[in-house]
Amino acid sequence: MSGLNETPRANRVHIAFFGKTNAGKSSAINAITGQDIALVSDVAGTTTDPVYKAMELLPIGPVVFIDTAGLDDTTKLGEARIKKTDEVVDKADIAVFVIRCGDTDLSVERGYMRRLKEKNTPVLVAYNIFEGKKACAAAPIGEKSVVINAKTGAGTQKLKQLIIDNAAQGEERSITGDMVSVGDVVMLVMPQDIQAPKGRLILPQVQVTRDLLDNGCRVVSVKTEDLTPMLGELKHPPKLVITDSQVFKYVNEHLSRDIPLTSFSMLMAKYKGDIEAFVKGARSIADLKSGDHVLIAESCTHHAQKGDIAREKLPNWLNQYAGGELVFENTSGHGFPDDIEKYKVIVHCGGCMINRKNMLSKIDEAKNAGVPITNFGVAIAFLNSMLDRVIW
Repeated sequence: MSGLNETPRANRVHIAFFGKTNAGKSSAINAITGQDIALVSDVAGTTTDPVYKAMELLPIGPVVFIDTAGLDDTTKLGEARIKKTDEVVDKADIAVFVIRCGDTDLSVERGYMRRLKEKNTPVLVAYNIFEGKKACAAAPIGEKSVVINAKTGAGTQKLKQLIIDNAAQGEERSITGDMVSVGDVVMLVMPQDIQAPKGRLILPQVQVTRDLLDNGCRVVSVKTEDLTPMLGELKHPPKLVITDSQVFKYVNEHLSRDIPLTSFSMLMAKYKGDIEAFVKGARSIADLKSGDHVLIAESCTHHAQKGDIAREKLPNWLNQYAGGELVFENTSGHGFPDDIEKYKVIVHCGGCMINRKNMLSKIDEAKNAGVPITNFGVAIAFLNSMLDRVIW
């Protein structure tokens, strides 16, 4: 049951450690957390794929530490490992560079720092003293830096405080806070079809429910076919109806126009990304014609079943709208294909399994390539001529 009670990784502050092989990244993480999270060895290249560890870091709260492979990895798998490290750049909320004291060739570190600063990611530097050195003069790299001894733990509490000081502080963002008030009755329409996980709800439904409860709302959850009967049983109409995007059309047809309507996917689009960019991207669907390439991207991997939204329903709806056969490609996981420029539009999932930094990086990548990007819920609203009907 512990997994059901934990904050999802996507909602945690991502603290990523970067540096050359054997700079002391893993030791620094272990010293800060007081746990043997990362494998430590004198052998270069011990850390291969990024290692993720979720924990609580007060007063920040839920965080995930990420230990990456060495930036100068020269092993046979080095190129693949560096690519995995590059992916972490797109999701890091805070970046910590661990630099071996006395290292004067910092060109690799500077390159990564530039990329992170372009994403407005706070960059911190920890100069690591190794055995035999008693002092370490901070080199002119990184305005926010501390000197540590990762092996003994000296200075790591200062590094921990530096991380805390540079974490985004202030009120936590709410998914529905600007739409509802205390005491509002909100109805959730959640079809329990073949794609719904047996015995549980999908993550966006869980997150939205919790957010509504935190905002003092009274939540009523129904299956699609129970929408009309439940509306008849309520003394007053609900202040808001939130539905699964796949049944947008049905819910709209059975709902009074004066009751505000939105979808879980549209809420996630606003919470995790740039809703205005997604709406603009959805309108570009109007320009699709037979033979155009469309990328349907998901942030997680799962076994596709009959009637899958990404592989069957969306392609069918888009083909029908375009009046011809489009060329679809599906991708799952972190990034986009290298030839992103060939797509006329990218349709992304709600992104419940990735953090906001990662989603914004994907949106920026699409913008830089000149490719419109939208998400499942916004696209479905457009395809049903409902963009002016729904709220976000």
